[in-house]
Amino acid sequence: MNVAQFRAVLLADPDAALHLMLPDGDFVPAHFHVTEIGRVQKDFMDCGGTTRSAVSCVLQVWVANDTAHRLTAGKLAGILRLAAPLLGSDDLPVEVEYERDAVSQFPVAFAEATPAGALFHLGRKHTDCLAPDKCGVSGCAPAPNGSAQGCC
Repeated sequence: MNVAQFRAVLLADPDAALHLMLPDGDFVPAHFHVTEIGRVQKDFMDCGGTTRSAVSCVLQVWVANDTAHRLTAGKLAGILRLAAPLLGSDDLPVEVEYERDAVSQFPVAFAEATPAGALFHLGRKHTDCLAPDKCGVSGCAPAPNGSAQGCC
């Protein structure tokens, strides 16, 4: 889900409560705070030597002892509006950063309106070889001269 789609869900019912469902079906406690909205850019080189870049909008979620706190869809839409100049694009994918056992980032997979409010389903991120043509999916094959190809 990108920023524009995420914002559209928030604005469809500004008074709605927000719910974040983790990939395992557990929920982030309802009194979560969004402590940051950031544009995160990762520049890297894959195992085949290709330079790449990935940019996303990351919402950092934190749970405090303030159990009376409830963030509404409209309030989050307002915070997102303030962050728009920093984000620079409505096409960025939205991820939620949340700490349970470890700090993890979850892509927002999809959202749905429920009687309890706006429910955002969080997905999982996975690692993958981005250059299978250079090193093979099952691992690096030796170069014809017997040396490693320099990937994986």
